[in-house]
Amino acid sequence: MKQDKRKQIFDALEELMSNVPFKEISVDLIAQKANIGKGSIYYYFESKDEILESLIERSYRRAIREYLDNIQHEQTALGRIKQLFKSVIKKDFDDSRKNLIITLHLNDDVVLHNKLKAFAVQELSPILTVLLEQGIQDGSIEMDYPRESAEIIVSVLTVFLDNTSSPQDISSIKKKLKIFANVLETCLKTQKGSFDFLFDTIDEAYA
Repeated sequence: MKQDKRKQIFDALEELMSNVPFKEISVDLIAQKANIGKGSIYYYFESKDEILESLIERSYRRAIREYLDNIQHEQTALGRIKQLFKSVIKKDFDDSRKNLIITLHLNDDVVLHNKLKAFAVQELSPILTVLLEQGIQDGSIEMDYPRESAEIIVSVLTVFLDNTSSPQDISSIKKKLKIFANVLETCLKTQKGSFDFLFDTIDEAYA
């Protein structure tokens, strides 16, 4: 029952954030959307911000689970890195609503963006670190300092996505991601075109 209530609250906030700026969403509005009492929300969460943080965590957990499901056939570290980024950037959740990770960037809220970027670094950097280390071992990547590099890569990618505020910006963001892909190829000493999937995935996310 507890998980059902939490899911109702998460789903309500997620749906609201697809149409309403986060700063305009109140606990009352979340309760109304979830069809539960306001007191029930405060039983599970102390504030709207706490709901958001838990929702961001749920969003990344879903992306990471999808990534883990999709790497079974990947034989190389570069293939696993591709699946990790595609899982994070991809358009839809299982219920076909726009991915929260993308939707968050469409709302003009500095605090929200900072929370997202911090959580991205916290959750994704350790995974990417392992993948970079695997790439070093299998010879597909040549580099030093995989942990620090992973933090930089995740941070920069998140900033690029954070600037994808409207469909009109996609062309500019794709150009930046193309440059970023070239930088990654140079720094990691990978084959040309290894990271072209980054800007292709943006097209998929906004198709």
